[in-house]
Amino acid sequence: MERKKNVLFLCTGNSARSQMAEGLLRQIAGDRFEVMSAGLEPKDEVHPLAVEVMREIGIDIGAQKPKAVDVFLGRVPVHYLIVVCNRAQATCPRIWPGLMDGNRYYWPVDDPVEATGGIEGQLAVFRVVRDELQEKLREWVNAL
Repeated sequence: MERKKNVLFLCTGNSARSQMAEGLLRQIAGDRFEVMSAGLEPKDEVHPLAVEVMREIGIDIGAQKPKAVDVFLGRVPVHYLIVVCNRAQATCPRIWPGLMDGNRYYWPVDDPVEATGGIEGQLAVFRVVRDELQEKLREWVNAL
């Protein structure tokens, strides 16, 4: 029996984009992968608006916690690395145990945490990011 491949989503704070991507891939791919997320400078909690917009589509990420990249680096083989922010792309480690050529992806997605304005405007930005990640992940899984 073949072991599941590990997928790591990486961003700076691990509070929104990478957490949403983690929840989305679990829903889209079922138990096909071991799915993880981390940040270069993890925040204290998953952003409440990320939790809310994911709950809108039936995915609960409320129990997920931000984690530092060093929880995984050199400890867990990463078969697919998906970087979802510019800052992480520029500063994250280039060498990962288990990562094969061609299995590092860069999907720059706007940081919804930086959205300004009222709550409805912020929620709208979080929804756009969620939907963009969902579309990219569906295409990626279907292409594998």
